[in-house]
Amino acid sequence: MNSEQFITQSKPFIDYILTWKDGLTPLPLSEIIATQPHKVAVVSVDIINGFCYEGPLASPRVASLVEPIAALFEQTHAAEIRHFILTQDTHPADAVEFANFPPHCIRDTSESEAVDRFKQLSFFNEFKIFPKQSLNSIIGTDFGGWLEAHPEVDTFITVGDCTDLCTHQLAMHLKLRANVLNQKIRVILPVNCVDTYDLPVAIAQEIGALPHDGEFLHTIFLYHMRLNGVEVVSEIV
Repeated sequence: MNSEQFITQSKPFIDYILTWKDGLTPLPLSEIIATQPHKVAVVSVDIINGFCYEGPLASPRVASLVEPIAALFEQTHAAEIRHFILTQDTHPADAVEFANFPPHCIRDTSESEAVDRFKQLSFFNEFKIFPKQSLNSIIGTDFGGWLEAHPEVDTFITVGDCTDLCTHQLAMHLKLRANVLNQKIRVILPVNCVDTYDLPVAIAQEIGALPHDGEFLHTIFLYHMRLNGVEVVSEIV
């Protein structure tokens, strides 16, 4: 099957997904909280210098998330939500992950630090920061222990990068963990606070990397999370 045949065969599905994405609507924060802000956590993954501003994996698409996420932090804090979590790549210099991705976000470097915009928030000292060494925010981190210590939290607003990598792993882990425990939770993902990087085919071939179509993968993985029970919304208002 060539590309034209593949696209022709899949066109109804592609049209469906694009229509679905275009039709996403905002979700009021008041509906999320429902007078119980202590049951809500905002979890941001990998909004750090190494994916926004410096290093081999920095992306302008990811950097554009900093302001919307900071605004969401301010909005939710004003609504008396107090559970704020940052999970952040913090790799040893010899991380085996570097066989698949260029060395990035090495421990004790500025790449592994939260962006300054977050640090400037007046309530930044309330954030729980969990270093991670893989795409998954919970495997091998203290975030799992935090979840066990806070069984009252049943609603998670998930944001960050990348849609098809760490953000996907975070949202799916929360949903799958809840399924195993037979717990009903909400995982809410506002699209204006999530994105992935773009690496066109021509550039990828020139540098010897795997290409990565940002918009295609962003859209497909948003839909995949929706298929698995994640509430995908345009934004939180």
